[in-house]
Amino acid sequence: MYHMRKASVRDLRYEFKKIERLLLQGEEIQITKRRRVIARLVPESTRVAREMPDFLGRMRSIFGDKVLAVSGADLISADRDRY
Repeated sequence: MYHMRKASVRDLRYEFKKIERLLLQGEEIQITKRRRVIARLVPESTRVAREMPDFLGRMRSIFGDKVLAVSGADLISADRDRY
């Protein structure tokens, strides 16, 4: 049998992001109040975390190692100074 994680009612309120991350990883969490288990959170489905696409690699495959004369930050700065 595997070890279930425990979280208090206070943890649900103040640290929900941590609990949500555990649920997304497939962990089952026991909710406690005054050190007694009152509920159990079970992930709806075990989703596999998606990998982020390699944007830099994709950009290099399109543009190669070409360096543009004007950077995007310079274009935005010039556009903001127009008004």
